[in-house]
Amino acid sequence: MVRWKRLFDWDHRDHRRWHDEIQSLLPSHRDPAVPSAIPAKEVTLVALRLKYQIEAVIPCELPEERITAPHSNVLTPSVIKTAKSAGKVTGPTSSSDDHGACVVYCLLIVKHWFKMQAQLELWDADLHNLRATACEVLAKLLIEQEDDLLFLMQEMLLKRYSFVVDGEETIPANAIEKAVDLHALRVIASSGYQKCISHLWRGWLVQDEDDPSRFVDYKLKTDTSYWAHLDPDRMRVPQYQNAVQIIVSLIFLGLYTGAINTINPSGDLDIVEGLLYVFTLGFICDEVGKFYKVGRFYLGFWNVFNSTLYAFLAVSFIMRCIALGNFQGTAEREKYNTLSYNFLAFSAPMFWMRLMLYLDGFRFFGAMLVVLKVMFRESLIFFALLLVVLIGFLQAFVGMDQVDNNLTAVQFIVTEMANGIMGSPEFDVWDRFAPPFGLILYYIYTFIITVILLNVLIALYNSAYEDITQNAIDEYLALFSQKTIQFVRAPDENVFIAPFNLIEIICLSIPFEWWMSKQSYERLNDIVMGIIYSPLLVVTAYTEQQTARQVKFNRSRHESDDDTIEEWEQMLDQTDFEGSGWHKRVEDSKPNVIQDNTAIKVEKLQQQVAELMEMLKARQQSNGGG
Repeated sequence: MVRWKRLFDWDHRDHRRWHDEIQSLLPSHRDPAVPSAIPAKEVTLVALRLKYQIEAVIPCELPEERITAPHSNVLTPSVIKTAKSAGKVTGPTSSSDDHGACVVYCLLIVKHWFKMQAQLELWDADLHNLRATACEVLAKLLIEQEDDLLFLMQEMLLKRYSFVVDGEETIPANAIEKAVDLHALRVIASSGYQKCISHLWRGWLVQDEDDPSRFVDYKLKTDTSYWAHLDPDRMRVPQYQNAVQIIVSLIFLGLYTGAINTINPSGDLDIVEGLLYVFTLGFICDEVGKFYKVGRFYLGFWNVFNSTLYAFLAVSFIMRCIALGNFQGTAEREKYNTLSYNFLAFSAPMFWMRLMLYLDGFRFFGAMLVVLKVMFRESLIFFALLLVVLIGFLQAFVGMDQVDNNLTAVQFIVTEMANGIMGSPEFDVWDRFAPPFGLILYYIYTFIITVILLNVLIALYNSAYEDITQNAIDEYLALFSQKTIQFVRAPDENVFIAPFNLIEIICLSIPFEWWMSKQSYERLNDIVMGIIYSPLLVVTAYTEQQTARQVKFNRSRHESDDDTIEEWEQMLDQTDFEGSGWHKRVEDSKPNVIQDNTAIKVEKLQQQVAELMEMLKARQQSNGGG
């Protein structure tokens, strides 16, 4: 895996180039030495051809259903075939090579272009958004119509491509990452895309050690030897990293529960609290290291949330150290010891909420997290309006209080305004505050907050919940894909998950990395990782051994590697639909669901008219001959 490096030289062109990565799951810097699989100029030309085609196919605003409907009469088979051939066009500015593998990636780029154009040309925003939707639908159809699974995953979805912006090549990315970054739900929910994500999640597709820009099949996928799978490098597999993170989080929560329920009045640190703070240090180092390597694009809701929790724990530890610096039994020691436990107890809700971050692989928690994320985003509108209202009314109340050139009720004003926001206003206490203006103004304030703004917030939450729940499956698949790509975009070739990263920093990087050869250092890392993860590797090796047997069995049946025999497939070999006549009866009775019934009747009428015209012509010819 490519080691991350910090990004430098952010000018306006870089910002524009990375605009689509702002919503990225975990943006990572690619080594500039890694080239695009196809020259960036050729990729850009393919994208421009596709943009030209979409603009011609959709010249005006249409109902979105005509684009997204199965067997659309806009995105017809001929349109799909033309889009697929965009990678092979000969001309004075084009090469004769077939660049069809980058068409899906280019469609996602064109979708991004149309989204940008919709923001720049608001008068045609609906048309550009419709064209962006068409790009997404076309990409999905191309993925689902590709029969060569190896070509689909390794060339179309996982090969990294660049395009040209302001005369410079963008950092290479693949269609899998670009779809997640652009939140292209239709592409993400396609069967081929999810099969690729499944292979990445299970570690069946891994990065080539010699060429990190390529993904290749795991060579030992069919090896039934137990010892062949007992490899520390397999900790790079997303599902194993996720398992370790869940286990570590549960241990972290257990340590916190033990620490908060075993108070030490003397202020001494016991082993449970010591381990709790060691884990916290590991998590802090992990967050700081990733932020240093990635930059500001690493910041997200959960990063800020976790950093806040770690800040509370750090303050608790500092308070404890100050307490230990005083003699036992003194008031100062008791004071800081109490403060330490108060900060520790204050962070309890955040500990349990943090656990949801690692349970998003389960469908229930994943869908709820998407709903919460959208709700928090919608809340920004409410808080922006609330801030303006609060500042206005606060200035009014403070102005009334300082009429006598003496501020005496600031705390009272702030408290009562906060009570109004929380839904428990007290009107009686305002009778003596600048009568009658204070009471009248507070009535107006309460009406605006409780009747208008809070109902706006409820409406925003309701809209966000409906939008997500109506498309809950696709949203969950997007979240799962995002989680998988997070692990694929790992920050280091040696996977030391916090708090084991402290072992890497203290015992490996500082004393050995600066002088040891690369091969020797990698061997040392493998040994240490093998020792650390040995309990899990024992289990994963057994699991992969059983999986290898299943893969060999599937290949012997000429089925896909991940095929499973379901209940309805167990007796298929004992059925003969053709011989029993059942197939013919079904074919004769099945309706035509592709075409509308009216269209079918019109088509039949056209055929009958054509036959009648042929009969009339034949009759005229026969009469003329007679």
